[in-house]
Amino acid sequence: MMESLSKAPPGSIILFHGCAHNPTGIDPSKEQWKELIDLCKAKSFVPFIDLAYQGFASGDLDNDAFVPRAFAQSGLEFLVAESFSKNVGLYGERIGALHVVCAKKESVPKVLSNLKSSIRAMYSNPPCHGALIMTKILTNPKYTSEWKEELSKVAGRIQEMRKLLYEELVALKTPGSWEHIIKQIGMFSYTGLSKEQCKALVEKHHVYLLESGRASMPGINRSNYEYLAKAIREVVTNIPKQ
Repeated sequence: MMESLSKAPPGSIILFHGCAHNPTGIDPSKEQWKELIDLCKAKSFVPFIDLAYQGFASGDLDNDAFVPRAFAQSGLEFLVAESFSKNVGLYGERIGALHVVCAKKESVPKVLSNLKSSIRAMYSNPPCHGALIMTKILTNPKYTSEWKEELSKVAGRIQEMRKLLYEELVALKTPGSWEHIIKQIGMFSYTGLSKEQCKALVEKHHVYLLESGRASMPGINRSNYEYLAKAIREVVTNIPKQ
């Protein structure tokens, strides 16, 4: 990753996932993020942080805000696209916010002017339903606390399902190593399954995932994890990777 980014032209806009990377489920460590920040400074990059899964990495909103806060402390100018679609369950409302962090106060009016022009040309006035819901949650300490508690439970359940699937795959002596399932975090996992194995899961077992091997972990529950593990074992055993 560092090697690839170092080849980007100076001043490039670099898109980062702030936490719970989609689709891999693999995030850089805090030390690695510091290296990335130093590289962004050296190359005068403009970081654009996609914060779509805050709370789904660790179950804690503050822990999952480490990346934008670290960039803010670095003095870099950057953008954060924050979404409440997943962590509040407002997917149909597409509610979120764009944050622009400027290094100089005099840059703010210029940025705001350009944002207003873009907004006016694209959508002018968005639906307010999602914003009203989030306003009620974030301005009421009781609701905010309940949201954080429920989000922690959701994230914990996903981690629990990862563990159950991993243990069942091991118990079934499924060929290969499956530790990546419990090492990855967030809503998604790169299973490591081939295109042919994924197609067999869909067509024969009605287990739906992308041909790249990307699977949604929240779709696993106590009623289907055993079936899923057996299906994976069957396709891995009978359809070896080329």
